[in-house]
Parts: sequence; C-alpha cells; structure tokens
Amino acid sequence: MKHMIRTLPLAAIAFLTACGNNVHEMTTTESLAPPQAEKIAHELVAHGHTRNDEYYWMRLSEEQRSTAVPDDQTKKVLAYLNAENAYTNDVLAPVKQLREDLFAEMKSRIKETDLSIPYRENGYWYGSRFVAGKEYAVHTRRPSSATPNEAIPLPEGEGWTDILDENKMAEGHDYFDLGDYEISPDNGLCAYGVDTVSRRQYVIRFRDLSTGEDLPDAITNTDGSGAWADNKTFFYSRKDKTLRSYKIFRHILGTDEKGDVEVFHEKDGAFSCDVYRSRSDKFVVIVTGSTLSNEELLMPTTDPLGTFTVFQKREADHEYSAQHVPGKFYILTNWNAKNFRLMECPEDKTSKEHWKEVIAHRDDVLLEDADLFRDHMVISERKLGLMHLRVRKLSTGAEHEIAFNDPAYVAYSGTNPEWDSSVLRYGYTSLTTPGSVYQHDMNANTDTLLKQQEVVGGYNASEYKSERVWATAKDGMKVPISLVYKSGTAISGSAPLLLYGYGSYGSSMDPTFSSARLSLLDRGFVFALAHVRGGEDLGREWYDSGKMEHKVNTFTDFIVCAEHLLANKYADPKRLYCMGGSAGGLLIGAVVNMRPDLWDAAVAQVPFVDVVTTMLDSTIPLTTGEYDEWGDPNEKEAYDRMLAYSPYDNIKDAAYPALLVTTGLHDSQVQYWEPAKWVARLRDHHKGPAPILLHTNMEAGHGGASGRFERLKEVALEYAFLLMQADLVKE
Repeated sequence: MKHMIRTLPLAAIAFLTACGNNVHEMTTTESLAPPQAEKIAHELVAHGHTRNDEYYWMRLSEEQRSTAVPDDQTKKVLAYLNAENAYTNDVLAPVKQLREDLFAEMKSRIKETDLSIPYRENGYWYGSRFVAGKEYAVHTRRPSSATPNEAIPLPEGEGWTDILDENKMAEGHDYFDLGDYEISPDNGLCAYGVDTVSRRQYVIRFRDLSTGEDLPDAITNTDGSGAWADNKTFFYSRKDKTLRSYKIFRHILGTDEKGDVEVFHEKDGAFSCDVYRSRSDKFVVIVTGSTLSNEELLMPTTDPLGTFTVFQKREADHEYSAQHVPGKFYILTNWNAKNFRLMECPEDKTSKEHWKEVIAHRDDVLLEDADLFRDHMVISERKLGLMHLRVRKLSTGAEHEIAFNDPAYVAYSGTNPEWDSSVLRYGYTSLTTPGSVYQHDMNANTDTLLKQQEVVGGYNASEYKSERVWATAKDGMKVPISLVYKSGTAISGSAPLLLYGYGSYGSSMDPTFSSARLSLLDRGFVFALAHVRGGEDLGREWYDSGKMEHKVNTFTDFIVCAEHLLANKYADPKRLYCMGGSAGGLLIGAVVNMRPDLWDAAVAQVPFVDVVTTMLDSTIPLTTGEYDEWGDPNEKEAYDRMLAYSPYDNIKDAAYPALLVTTGLHDSQVQYWEPAKWVARLRDHHKGPAPILLHTNMEAGHGGASGRFERLKEVALEYAFLLMQADLVKE
C-alpha cells in the first residue's frame, strides 16, 4: 500500500540516486540584509501551556495559493516568499555560474536518448523511452509472441505503439506528474492519473488504445491509481479535505463520476485506503492501513458488482499483506513476529486461525517481501542493514542466494508480472555501481545483465571507494554508516564530508548510486549515509527504538555518526555538513539545535520542523494518520515529549551553521510555512555571521520540480551552496 507520509522528496531521491577563500568570506558578511518577517503575536494553548507563534500569519490555504485573484493576505505571504528567494539568489550570486555549470555537468552525464528494459504482461511487452531534450518518458508497448523464451525487444521502432507521451501531456503545465497507469484485462484501455499542481491530487482518465483518444470519463481528487475488475468497471480511491484516501468507489465507463458507487468508507482518521488488482487477476483488493495496523478486503473480478469481504479483521499492531496464487494465499505478517514471518492459508479460509507458517520469524533478519512464482519463491530479507535475495524451489525445497560483493549496496525484486515463469527480474545498485537490471534464471542460478545505467562521458567504478563502518551510540548500539569517496581523496581529516540521514517511518536509507553525486566526489567530498534508528535498516526493533518516546535516538545516533567520522579522519572538523529531507529535515533541525557547533553548514529539504503545531492541527494533511509515528499531542505526555525536540520550538540563542532550507509552495506533506517560519525564527536567535537561506519553489510541492532535468537545478543549488561553504569554488 502507498502511504502518503512525510517521506523523501524527489529532489532528495535525485540527490541519493542522482577555490578561492574569498568566496567563503563573502557568505559570512552582513553586507546583504535578509528579509524582515513581520512579527504578529499568536498564542497557541494546549494542556495549560502557552506558546507564542509570531509567524503563524504565514499560513495560506491551498485555495489562497492557487487563486488567480489573490487577497491581501496571500499577496503579503507571496511577496515575503519571493523576497526570500531574491535574498537567497543575492547571497549565492558568487556561485551563480557554478550553479549553471553544475546543472550542465549533471545533465551531461544523463543519457538523453534512453530505453528501458521492457517487461511482458498479458500478451504485450511494455517499456518506455526518453527522447533527447525532453523531460519526461514516453510509454509504449508491442505484442509478444507465445514463445516462453522470446528475446526481449528494445522499446522503439516497428511494432511499438505509444500509449502515453508524458511530454505532450505536460505541455502548458509548470508541473506534471503521471501517477500509475493500468491496462484493462482485454488490453484495449489505459486508465491513468495526472497531477499538474503537485498536491498529489490526481485526475484519472481513460484512453482508448486503438485510437489513442481519451474517453469523456474523468475522475477527480484521486490518488492516481486504481484497479480494473473487468473491461468497463474500474475501482479507485478518493481523498478527503486533508488529502487522506478515505473512500473507494466503483466507476462504470461511460458514466459521470457523480454517479459512482461508494464500496468502502474508511472512517478511522488514522487509516487510509488503496485498491489494486491481484497479480493472479482473480481479485480486486482494498488495503486500508495506518502506521501499525492494516486490513485487506477482497472481491472476485468475475463479480464486479459484488461486495468486498474481509481477509483478516484489523487488529492493533498487526500488519499483514496477502498474495494470491492458484488455490491459496501467502501472508507476510508480524503476528507474533516483530521482524515478520510468512504464512499460507487456503483460498476459502483466510482468517488467521487458518494460517500455517512457511518461513519462521528471526530476531536478526527482517523479512521484507516474498515474490511467488509457479515453482519458486524469492525471499527479500535484510541482514545487518543489507538486502539479500534468497530463491527457494517450491517443488524440492532447495535454496540458493544471489551473491553481491559491494560493502554497501541495495538489491530488490523488480517488475515480475508473470507468475508462470522461472526467470526473476531484479535490480542492483551500490554507491559505486550504477543502477543495474539483471535477469536471474532461478533453475540454473545464473545471472544476465540486461541494462546498467550509462554515465555519459565515462565512469570508472574503480576510481571510487565505498566503505561501511560502524559508530557506537551512547547506549552501546552499533550504528552503520555507508561511505563513498574518490580513491584519491585523502582520509586524513582534511576532506569536506556530507552526512545524509532520515530515520523515520521505518524507511531504510539504502546506499544507491547517483551520477549527480559525482560532482561532489570529484571535487573532494566524502559522502556518508547514517543508518540511524527510526529506519528499519537493522530490523523492526531499529524502527521502534527511533520513534515515539524513543525519537531522540534518531538525533543522537546522527550526531554520534558525525563524531565517529571526525575521530576516524574521514572529515575535516571545519568542513562537516549535513542534509536531510522531509522527516529527515526534522532530523537536521534537531541536530543543528543540539549541536550547532558541529556543522559548518546544513541543507534541510522540505523540512518537517514545526512538529507540535502541525500534529495538533487535524485539518491539514497527514496529521491523524501519523499519531503512531510521532504521538498524539492532544495527550499531554506526547505533547511534552514532542515539544522537547520540535526544531521550531527549540531554537536558542547560538551561532548556527550556514543553512539552506528548501520548500515548495504547494507542498501537501510538509506545508511551506513550516520551513518559512523556521528560517525567520532562526534569524531572530542567530548569533553568528553564517547565512540562513530559504528557497521556495513557487510552482511545486513536496517532490520539488518535475522532469528529469528540471529537478537537477535544485540539486545544483544545494551543491553550489555546499561547495561555497567548503571553499571549493574556483574563481
């Protein structure tokens, strides 16, 4: 299920996948005055405790942000944000050319005309291609033969028919995002979702693939995905005013959305719902879930007007997911299994008293997934923070593991829609290995490299070194750190180092390759990922010990990682930098409050920094669904706990490091006013000369700019800022 959480923005994903001293001195002068934000007293009272939020006035509704005729309040806020952008550009004027050079450099490494490796499904090959100079993908398909081992064709040329050309669809829009697209069972129609605002509210349309024309049907305010039951019946989720997916509807082609029938209503504000078609094509499945609990409901695709029945009734702290294969279900569950186990049950007896164990729980291994084929099971599990793929032959019980050699890497099961196959498509990447797609023969235990991301201009992995080291937290826990740097970079305490972290929602920070990151490594930077608690890098306990009442572990782990890197000469103490996005921005806000002396500069991408105020406001997106992650501040114990670390509430009089804070005007996950208020209040208490900068993308939301090249401009901004602070800007 796709939960809408304060997760990594696309700019951060692009970042992770993607020398004159006078310059540094210019950033520490007071020759440029930042915008002066007006202070207006605004009292916020909870549990008898009063906070004054002098910048509360910066809040605008989405309607105010989107209106063509702004009111006075909107004009005031937009003028302030534009003034902040102008100030940021003024302070960074010495690196204006560097920003342009970095963008050109990063763009030049991308193969502009590129082809995906197609996958086969229901009689067709599906793939995509990028065209030189274009921002978006073209999705295409061609018929497949009945030959089991048919050669994989490249997705261009004769026989291929374009389904969706995102470049044409994006014309006239400042922002464009294609959600999911789903092909009807008879292969004749394509349902697809589009967001042109960046609020993650998608309009679903239907395209006749025989003509290339869209049908009149349009469904608004959805999550951009859905499920076909038959060739005219489509199920989708609709969002409420807080952007929570809370209802599932049935749409009959040729009818108006106003007549769509509600088939499920999630009334618990902590839960959100989604719908998909099972891989076996036998069921339409509704999944509704919160942070720590979920429930699935099934309806046979042969009865599209039927009712949904519960697979296993929801229970507190019970998460499960069911996968149907002919005759039975496999269930991944944490029932009496913190790190999850795999069960099975008959097709007609799905409640948990009928579940039988297939893979047992293990204290030291997190079971993340299991992909089922006719005679094979592919088990995805995490050991000591690294992914392992284990293949089991169901008919014999024989097993083998796919071998990986990098010290820090990520491997994952890829697109495998065909159940009746003995071939696995999987992905692999590391800090030094570009993204790769492999085909694994599960009978022969052999691998074939189908495609590796090409780094235009040449890339030699042997010129870069990756390491995995461990820091010791204050309570004795060992925290892994993944590192990469150019082989010629001296590990002598003289190199600038950027430490990246996240540590929330159980999201693991996997060490992936980024061609954009080469622009830092080639200039002498060391890059490090801190796998702090709050993620699931070392299993479910790693997540539990970095949330709720244990949230402070996320922050202290990050600081300990930085200190370990300094003690072991990976970083220059005067050139240590940190970065995080969204909930990772909360991490950055917390650690610069706790140790402002430790960092020379920090980058906070769309940071979630006003924790208490946001979590007290149930009218804005995400609040009620995240009480299990942060706590419910309507309860005094949780309020006091969150108040103790909320970055906005813990700013102090101190010499803060240089800060670059980014946001998007239409952000639905972290409202833009959080970083805007944070920057204004930081300046009120800042006792040092380092600049504190705010950059707002006025056309985008949580993911930043759309398009494969445009988002690199945001990465170039961040890199230029860091290089300027590190005195690595050539005159």
